[in-house]
Amino acid sequence: MEKRIALYSASLFIALAIASCKTQSPSGSADSKVSQSQGVYQYRDEDPTVKPFFSDRQGVIGRNGMVASAHPEASQVGLTILQAGGNAVDAAVAVQFALAVVYPGAGNIGGGGFMVYRDNAGKAFTLDYREKAPGRATQNMYLDSLGNVRPGLSISGHLASGVPGSVDGMVEAHKRFGKLPWAQVLQPAVDLAQKGFALTVRDALGLNRIKTDLNTINPGKPYFLKSLLPTDTTTWHKGDILVQADLAQTLQRIQAQGRAGFYEGETARLLAEEMQRGGGLITEEDLRNYHAVWRNPLQAKYKNYNVITMPPTSSGGVALIQLMRFTEPFPLRRWGWNRDSTAQVMIEAERRVYADRAKFLGDPDFVNVPVDKLISPDYLRTRWTDFSFAKATDSRAVKGGTIPGYESLETTHFSVVDKEGNAVSITTTLNGGYGSRVVVGGAGFFMNNEMDDFSVKPGVPNMFGLIGNQANAIAPNKRMLSSMTPTILEKDGKLFMVVGTPGGSTIITSVYQTILNVIEHGMTMQQAVNALKFHHQWLPDKTIFENGAFSDATIQAMQSRGYVLERLTNTLGRMDCVLVRPDGSFEGASDPRADNTARGY
Repeated sequence: MEKRIALYSASLFIALAIASCKTQSPSGSADSKVSQSQGVYQYRDEDPTVKPFFSDRQGVIGRNGMVASAHPEASQVGLTILQAGGNAVDAAVAVQFALAVVYPGAGNIGGGGFMVYRDNAGKAFTLDYREKAPGRATQNMYLDSLGNVRPGLSISGHLASGVPGSVDGMVEAHKRFGKLPWAQVLQPAVDLAQKGFALTVRDALGLNRIKTDLNTINPGKPYFLKSLLPTDTTTWHKGDILVQADLAQTLQRIQAQGRAGFYEGETARLLAEEMQRGGGLITEEDLRNYHAVWRNPLQAKYKNYNVITMPPTSSGGVALIQLMRFTEPFPLRRWGWNRDSTAQVMIEAERRVYADRAKFLGDPDFVNVPVDKLISPDYLRTRWTDFSFAKATDSRAVKGGTIPGYESLETTHFSVVDKEGNAVSITTTLNGGYGSRVVVGGAGFFMNNEMDDFSVKPGVPNMFGLIGNQANAIAPNKRMLSSMTPTILEKDGKLFMVVGTPGGSTIITSVYQTILNVIEHGMTMQQAVNALKFHHQWLPDKTIFENGAFSDATIQAMQSRGYVLERLTNTLGRMDCVLVRPDGSFEGASDPRADNTARGY
């Protein structure tokens, strides 16, 4: 049975929040600087020339279907499948495999992910195809004899990889909901690998950036290099054609044999041999034993919206619902986008949510994850009692909450909606950019470095700075915790939004802000994606923000209350979203921060 969380009743939590608004909110925040005209966001602040957007990109409008993904080639593949009569799941499977070819930094068959699916009748499903620890993994496998973490072992090289789940996940999704033949859905990816595709500027920069690692970790292999000579200075450029013959053969085995084309036979043998060659742990038995898991969707109300998202092993769904419930009682629309009180409520919610993530979240097949308690109004009320508008909460004083009886960055997202109203939200990953940097010899694909998403030692941060605890400790065949947050929203019972992003620990907060940008601040889908963002994750105790996300007045107000703010030189999020507009058409919104592209018809 689906897990449905009821609307707030007249709880003490809401009363507490309302009282806080009336008695503590700084007077400067009550005067809204936001106006809305026919649902389109308009921004006015101290400097009327300042815009809160990364770019002025406009959304793509379509009536019969929409695909938004990280790469223009992959989005075109999804659109082609929709136009050929495929449904949203067919298109999503095709996009997943196309991304494995054209976006090797994160698109993958050597990683894993999560799918949220809502059919046109309103029935929701979630699929967990997250990677697993190998059968020979041990809790202290990355520690030395003194119990200290051995740097780098969980991040690069063969020992960093978990058992991949992407292929099995796509097989399961297509078997249950697909419409077109499996072979037809995979053919575009095979063609891209066989014939090659033209690199974008970002494609070329990414491959050039990892050249040294490719030579070091994959000695003698030609993959993704123009030359095998370590001293060669030949670099990739925009427009160069990347052909991947071995990957094409791997995809053809999957095309012909389905699951067995990856988890058994030639590909399984090549993968196991690669692991043995480099000291990794994955065996052919691990591959045979891997299976994706259908889980009950996590659903909760936010005003007249219904949020459909991932349960654990993803931490994203629990965290997103906590954030939305912390936020709901406060008048963000009246205060205004990223004004001091708005940002303060959101940051304090994020601080508490990430502390809970560190303490409670893990693989539900191995540990008791108290989902119902974590998102209950009574529990959240206790987490909010030390909030004050007068000053920032000290993260050192914030721990994971107390629940009686409880036993103790490179990713990609795509969203698809078909003409029938079926919707898919998928976030998939290798973890770090290009994963472990290991390319499977003879098969031509990157392996993940997802083992770093475990808590390799309680209290020690992973590559994204996230702190973990015993609930996310390494164990054989266990799924590592994830921040991925693929999400679908309904409004008044009808499909409204499909949303998600990569970004490591910043995924949850980017999804959270993008949803609020539409619901509370009247932005279009593309404006919500373009909007500049910020992030807090409990530890380290600071708020990072994209340049321009906060006005000077907001920065001064926040700093006067003790908030540590750090302006980024890079960006947050790579959103790919779809919004159902009032007239029933679709707005596809792809992130201008990278090569993300929406295609509709």
